[in-house]
Amino acid sequence: MWWRRKQEEEASVESLEPVAMEPIGVVRNGVKDPQPDGWDSVTSRIVLRDSLVEQLDGIEGYSHILVLFWIHKVSPERRATTKLHPRGREDLPLLGVFATRTQYRPNPIGATVVPLLERRGTTLTVLGLDAIDGTPVLDLKPYLPYHDSVPDARMPDWVHKV
Repeated sequence: MWWRRKQEEEASVESLEPVAMEPIGVVRNGVKDPQPDGWDSVTSRIVLRDSLVEQLDGIEGYSHILVLFWIHKVSPERRATTKLHPRGREDLPLLGVFATRTQYRPNPIGATVVPLLERRGTTLTVLGLDAIDGTPVLDLKPYLPYHDSVPDARMPDWVHKV
């Protein structure tokens, strides 16, 4: 019966153990406060732990990388946000946080594709990373256009207003 299965699924989700992660590095760029716009011109250095130097081998062959980071300045109160207007604009619909790209979510994980300008040892220089100075970096992945881009992706009409 479908309701019993739903109860079992919900019980299994509720009993999941917490996930612990260790940052692999930190963002350095001198930006102290989040900027609503203007990240395109910000050059950042992603400084990784020295022990990860071998894991970076070959990364410089890619023009772009996906950076996953922990938006560490989001307060517990803001992490409890359930709905909001995208970019705080009242002319846009009130949506659940999972239908937006807001940082105000239960796990404030940021994901941004950025051009990789340079690699020096365990330091990567990138452009346009929307993370403030001191942001913990969780992971890096090479950007693969055939895998990461969806040309015919569907979006709601309000997205075109942003």
